[in-house]
Amino acid sequence: MTEVPSPQLRISDQERESALNALGEHMSAGRIDIDEYGERSARITAAKTRGELAGLFDDLPAPHPVYGGAAPVAPASVPAAPPVPATAPQTAVARPDGWNGGQRAAAALVPLVWIATIALIATGTLPAWPLVIAPIALSIIGRALWGHGGGNHHNHRDRHREHRIDHREARREMRDEMRDEFRRRRDRW
Repeated sequence: MTEVPSPQLRISDQERESALNALGEHMSAGRIDIDEYGERSARITAAKTRGELAGLFDDLPAPHPVYGGAAPVAPASVPAAPPVPATAPQTAVARPDGWNGGQRAAAALVPLVWIATIALIATGTLPAWPLVIAPIALSIIGRALWGHGGGNHHNHRDRHREHRIDHREARREMRDEMRDEFRRRRDRW
């Protein structure tokens, strides 16, 4: 077996698909049966690192999964899945939709007031308790008026969950298509 680069690195969906395609080729060639294909494909779906993925191919010759963002190898005997449309890249910092200038100013002001309060208390120039009231009051008023980020964190988490579910369903469909193809071939023999 060839050495897997950085076996502790987490795998991408593309590398997982590459492994499923390679496993399908081994099933088509008769190296593994449908039950073993089911077991290994489930382990591929659950794998998190390149080392876990490579371990599933220790007893099999090439093809093996392609690592490092290279295009997955589509099996010659099985029709390739339609390409997944590219989505717009996510920005590193999500902006809450619909926030007006006042909300943005308050959101920027609250941490600054907290920092200033802590700095004044640390220097001991002013009494501590009256200073703490200002950032607490500003935080309470801001949350009462505008809520907690407009719920965008939950919306993003829900979109990410839906994306994972879509990928899982696509992998299951591909697995089921491979099983059906294997059964058709087996019945022809």
